[in-house]
Amino acid sequence: MLADWWQYDFLRYTLFSGILIGLICPILGTFLIVRRLSMMADGLSHVTLSGVAAGMLISKKVAFFSAVNPLFFGMLFAVIGSLFIERLRKVYKAYQDLAIPIILSTGLGLFTVLISVADGFNTDLYSYLFGKIVTVSIEDLYALVAVAVVVLGTVILIYKELFAVSFDEEFARVSGVARRSINLWFMVLVALTIAASMRIVGVLLISALITLPVAASLQIAGSFRQTIFFSIVFAEISVLSGLYFAYLLDWASGGTIVLMAVLILLVVLGAKKLRSLMR
Repeated sequence: MLADWWQYDFLRYTLFSGILIGLICPILGTFLIVRRLSMMADGLSHVTLSGVAAGMLISKKVAFFSAVNPLFFGMLFAVIGSLFIERLRKVYKAYQDLAIPIILSTGLGLFTVLISVADGFNTDLYSYLFGKIVTVSIEDLYALVAVAVVVLGTVILIYKELFAVSFDEEFARVSGVARRSINLWFMVLVALTIAASMRIVGVLLISALITLPVAASLQIAGSFRQTIFFSIVFAEISVLSGLYFAYLLDWASGGTIVLMAVLILLVVLGAKKLRSLMR
């Protein structure tokens, strides 16, 4: 069974993509949760979904775009959605979290209209919704590698600035940090990560992989760096075990990965509770 992962191209693409997703999602998720924007992924995922639907519709109606991967339309919509969220956060300064349901509702409404215009649902769109191992292509892997390089490069280069903006925007502003530019770029990174990861996890479940490993990590970590480290470990275990069982049992990869992440969270919570009782 394990030999299959090296024998078939699509399984290798899935494995490498999964490892990258397990690396970048919890890193961004840690910053999102600290900033109290854990629902951001949900809002952007629905916008990304509408972009995929738009890409499928355009490729169906316009022959010139028939060879274009709908993933890139999803990325475009996700980036636009992230820019709108950041703009709405400035408009509603006292109610910044209101930006997320506004974008989420817009994305869901647009998606509903687009699939009705396209005359229904198809199996390819199902794979974007919930993730499917056999649909991962070399093009999807290349896109994910590019996003991963940008995300990791950004975190390494401006880690201190991201840390400052995430914990105290006002202090970051006084310290001379370009918080607006950093906020905007961070939103774009989250959008690109969601779009690039949806073939594996599914656009409706990607927010769980961004938040659940971090939620488990927060229970045992003693510092921000430890939170990032443990969340990456938990995410990688979730992805690799989820992909294995999804292939073995013919389940949707996204749902299986999320269930593994939930299981890890429950184990961590249970172990912490048991430890406190023993004390």
